[in-house]
Amino acid sequence: MLLAVDVGNTDVTFGIFNGEELTGRFRFTVKVPRTSDEYGELICNILEQRGYSPKDIKEVIIASVVPKIMYSFTSGIIKYLDCHPIVVGAGTKTGIRINTINPKEIGPDRIVDAVSAYEQYGGPIVVVDYGTATTYDLVTADGTFQGGVISPGIRISANALWNDTSNLPEIEIKNPGIVIAKETISSMQAGLFYGTIGQSEYIIRKIKEDAGCPDAKVVATGGLGRIIAEYTKEIELYDADLTLKGLLYIYKKQK
Repeated sequence: MLLAVDVGNTDVTFGIFNGEELTGRFRFTVKVPRTSDEYGELICNILEQRGYSPKDIKEVIIASVVPKIMYSFTSGIIKYLDCHPIVVGAGTKTGIRINTINPKEIGPDRIVDAVSAYEQYGGPIVVVDYGTATTYDLVTADGTFQGGVISPGIRISANALWNDTSNLPEIEIKNPGIVIAKETISSMQAGLFYGTIGQSEYIIRKIKEDAGCPDAKVVATGGLGRIIAEYTKEIELYDADLTLKGLLYIYKKQK
């Protein structure tokens, strides 16, 4: 079995592949500093709780945007799963060409999402990932990653509201159902929810316009992407497992 790992700024997300089939998923936070033994034991314990044996994992592939945890994290995998993981980075075969000034600056998560979107849906395609940051990237019809946009994610914006103002409370991020709200919580929810939709629609349209591909498909992913995708016609597809499936495609290209 293959363990695909997406190390984000907030969570580490794991996908377990038996061949082509994604048979299991789990995640834990990266905000708690951990040793290699803690990472290894935590991964093994979760695998066993889900009905898998750590010995079933024969290969591991990782995309990470958090370099500071990678030594302990990969050491834990080597010690406890007896696997030397493939870490997506410069030199990794991906099947797409990166047409940016400095390809090494592009986050591995963005590349993995682009590979997954292009492999599954073809191009041109705009890939929107609603993570800690919200990213918008364009892959052309010939499989070229042309770059894109990075903006503050929904949770970053929400945290700024209640951390940097004296009287605004911490709230649930959701669709309040109205844009002209009558009280504080709904007003904040409207700003976050409809503000994100407005930003998404404008940026997607602008990318299509500037790239000259008005008929480009648009796929979204990320934890809060589902609620946004449901309320805008600019996003045609929502794929919760886009990144994990991208890691599978890249793993296969290494072999």
